[in-house]
Amino acid sequence: MKPLSATSRVLFWIVTVVLVAVAAAPVQAQASAEGDGATAPSNTDANNPLAQFTAFNVHNYYIPSLSEMDDQNANTFWLRYAQPFGKWLFRASLPAPRVPTGDGTTTSGLGDFNAFAAYLFDTGNPAVSVGVGPLVVAPTASEDETGSGKWQGGLSAVFFNSESSTLQWGGLVTWQTDFAGDGDRPGTNVLAVQPFYFVQLGKGLYVRGSAVAVFNLENDTYNVPVGLGLGKVVPTPGAVFNIFVEPQFTILDRGAGQPELQIFVGFNTQFVKQ
Repeated sequence: MKPLSATSRVLFWIVTVVLVAVAAAPVQAQASAEGDGATAPSNTDANNPLAQFTAFNVHNYYIPSLSEMDDQNANTFWLRYAQPFGKWLFRASLPAPRVPTGDGTTTSGLGDFNAFAAYLFDTGNPAVSVGVGPLVVAPTASEDETGSGKWQGGLSAVFFNSESSTLQWGGLVTWQTDFAGDGDRPGTNVLAVQPFYFVQLGKGLYVRGSAVAVFNLENDTYNVPVGLGLGKVVPTPGAVFNIFVEPQFTILDRGAGQPELQIFVGFNTQFVKQ
């Protein structure tokens, strides 16, 4: 892996300092959130993708270096919304990527909108959550480089285990392939595997990993990263906030343009049920 540029190192340390400052902040608001009779997410709920709370998340992946592409970087900003409906959980995501074009420049714009609906099975254990359901991707990209130009469908499966108050773990697996769209664009067939793990350190502070391994089955390329980061859960009377930074290091990859390092930063909000 190539060393980080000076700009990348500065960005990483700024984000880290901000996170440490938040981690050191008092959590006096937690007593208010727990004492007003409302149903508030717990520290483990804050990282549970199947938690039965409405959530709005802002995520960003900064990629300072790409395989076989010297002096090129990329970035993807994500808006995500989750809403429970009875035994179903709906999650929608809209990316805004900045990608290299191959001639030393980059292109930015909206990406392809994607959503999945997971049916929540009764496992007999409230600390173990399982959801399975359909996935759809719409070709909403504003530029050819920022999307596939294809309608895609597929499946999603999610698992989360919070039996331990110290360690929570699980995974999200999605598969998608094209069924309509621009016939001049390449087909799609993508499998994504996201194991995640969270170790609670106390007072809302936790260690995390949630890197996504992406396997492009259409052109036989892949990227397998491992993440290790730090997060902080901050309860308030109306919502539970979750801020984190997670460097993700690629350990296996094939194909040009694969991330060699990603810096994943997020700000999640789960709303208290009144």
